Amino acid sequence: MKNLKFYDLHTHTTFSDGVLIPAESARRAEVLGYSGIAITDHADDSNFKFIIEKQKEFQKSFNKVSDFKVIIGVEFTHVKPVLLEKVIPEARKFGADIVVVHGETIVEPVKEGTNRAAIEACADILAHPGLITEDEVKLAAANGVALEITTRKGHSYTNGHVFNLAKKFGANLVLNNDFHAPGDNLSVDMLVKVLKGIGINNNEILSIFENNKKIFNKGLGGLR
Repeated sequence: MKNLKFYDLHTHTTFSDGVLIPAESARRAEVLGYSGIAITDHADDSNFKFIIEKQKEFQKSFNKVSDFKVIIGVEFTHVKPVLLEKVIPEARKFGADIVVVHGETIVEPVKEGTNRAAIEACADILAHPGLITEDEVKLAAANGVALEITTRKGHSYTNGHVFNLAKKFGANLVLNNDFHAPGDNLSVDMLVKVLKGIGINNNEILSIFENNKKIFNKGLGGLR
């Protein structure tokens, strides 16, 4: 599978727990052959406005002089489920191009109910949703919330479960690295191999890459 364009929609910088500043994060992705990235630093209701404001400053100057583009948002992380219906639209109103929610991964103590609350509040992406239920996947399909297949260690343990339920109930899937440090972002060729290792066929792989592209372009305002 050649000439695939990949947009990583889940990355972190020094504005949360990533180790690289935004410029280097973007540059490393560009050199790796990606077509764009979303910077989605960890946030809650205490800091999301600060993160979006500062990343928007970077985005404005960077995108003006670069063919490789970035979009800006947040990953709401360990936020109480009851608060998600409030902070997700607030983040968008404040300028987030994309809103990701840190799902109920099996390797962290994410509060039960986070997956459903994120889907009901119509986040763009529910990241690493762990052992998500059939009813939640059906709701994600109905609400247009994309479910994440991830390459990140630990979070990736339930990729097969997420894929099988998404396929069964027609939910959209995206593929992300959950990038925090050099080495986290895989080559496009390796990304394809990860998907094939889950049992995803070529047509399904193309669909996942296209889903990433659509969400990225929506965040960028359809300019690309």
